[in-house]
Amino acid sequence: MGHPTSYPDALQAVLKPLLPQWGLTKETSLRLLTVSENVTFLAWDPQSDSRLILRVHRPGYTTREEITSELDWLNALTLQPDIHVGSPAPLLDGSYIADITVGEITTQVVAFNFVAGNEPALDDDLCHWYYRLGQSAAHLHCHSEQWARPDGFRRRIWRFDTIIGEQSAWGDWRDLQPFSPQELQLLGDVEQSVKAALTHYGESPQRFGLVHCDMRLANLLVDGDQLTVIDFDDCGLCWFGWDFATAVSFIEDDPRIEAFCHAWVEGYRTQRAFSTSDEALLPVLVMLRRLQLTAWIASHPETSTAQELRAQWGSNTLRLAREYLQRFPLSTDSVQGA
Repeated sequence: MGHPTSYPDALQAVLKPLLPQWGLTKETSLRLLTVSENVTFLAWDPQSDSRLILRVHRPGYTTREEITSELDWLNALTLQPDIHVGSPAPLLDGSYIADITVGEITTQVVAFNFVAGNEPALDDDLCHWYYRLGQSAAHLHCHSEQWARPDGFRRRIWRFDTIIGEQSAWGDWRDLQPFSPQELQLLGDVEQSVKAALTHYGESPQRFGLVHCDMRLANLLVDGDQLTVIDFDDCGLCWFGWDFATAVSFIEDDPRIEAFCHAWVEGYRTQRAFSTSDEALLPVLVMLRRLQLTAWIASHPETSTAQELRAQWGSNTLRLAREYLQRFPLSTDSVQGA
């Protein structure tokens, strides 16, 4: 499912001749930023000091219709004073999507205006930023509830089956490592407990709508006191609380997690209602996200994130699973509903 190591180099060679379509000169440099679901580059034109972020989509992951829908939402959000997002940058002809072909692979490229800032550091006062992120998420959700989506708007629906179930977009968490039968039983029990809780919670419009779906720290830019949310590539329909679960991606085992959760909810409630039932579901969604990321790490071995985390990921996930089942034991109803 991943990219070969040489893929970013091949992309650079193909992207270079396309840069004038965004009004950049031939002197523009390209610097690789990330290889994750997609591949991103920083384009810097020394003549005008223009900077754009170019995102090359993973072939087959997102349709052109889905990309257009993401950009439509972003363009609407850029008009909102209370939400700071990375805004799409059109090509000179007014369109937003360019096609590129590398070897036999054709995929799409989109550009975003450069935003100054840095990812919040783990040793920073993260509770402050989770409070602010809760406010940003609530503003985002209020907008998504009221926004009239354009005709043809289409984004992925993230629910149990597409997150870790039979239609999972990122594969099977069981592929991470050779789990023992007892470990598979433990994680399977967690999966069924999560599924039962989500079924009980439901998908009412107050709880389930258009959300960012990937508000992890790497997708936040802090500049002074301004917080900007970037990378809406996974945005879609999901539980509103999912935007907290994804905000603690890869750090679900941080001992400060409950403090982060409290800060996020407190910030969220300054802008939008969030019931005790909504809050009670957050640990369930965090565990769901952990299982989803387990599948992601297994299916994206070429990424630096997977390489850095894989060694300890399985054992830490098993520990989180044991702790989870102590709080949310697998009931007879859960087993019968499986």
